[in-house]
Amino acid sequence: MKSLFTTEAHEEIINRIGQLTDNSTANWGKMNVGQMVWHCQGPLNIMLEKKDYGLKPNWLAKVFFKKSLYNDKPWRKGLPTAKFLKTTNTKDFALEKQQLISLINETVSHRDKTNWTAHPAFGYFTAQQWGQMQYKHLDHHLTQFGA
Repeated sequence: MKSLFTTEAHEEIINRIGQLTDNSTANWGKMNVGQMVWHCQGPLNIMLEKKDYGLKPNWLAKVFFKKSLYNDKPWRKGLPTAKFLKTTNTKDFALEKQQLISLINETVSHRDKTNWTAHPAFGYFTAQQWGQMQYKHLDHHLTQFGA
């Protein structure tokens, strides 16, 4: 699995985000492109401890879902979205896109960090797992929008 912490994957993701326009449409799902780039900020905000979404430890998620966050198996189309990462509000695509790029770049600036705080729902991840998980999430949604 690629990791957002590698230069190649980081550049790939930024280039793919650059392909998005406010007219990009989803190949599946209910989000529009502005909502998607807003949504993609959530896991980065959690990792960087920028926002508290009120998540609680979840042993079922740890046992049955945690490894799927960073393994090589792609997520299926139409997976349910966590409630705290859903929005039906109109989002300013250009603003959200720039905020997402900034969060990605900030995340990558921490690539050498070794003592990450535990994820509030899933517990501890290694730096490698964090990087893989972030890449996988971004890749899933960029694929959703054909980028």
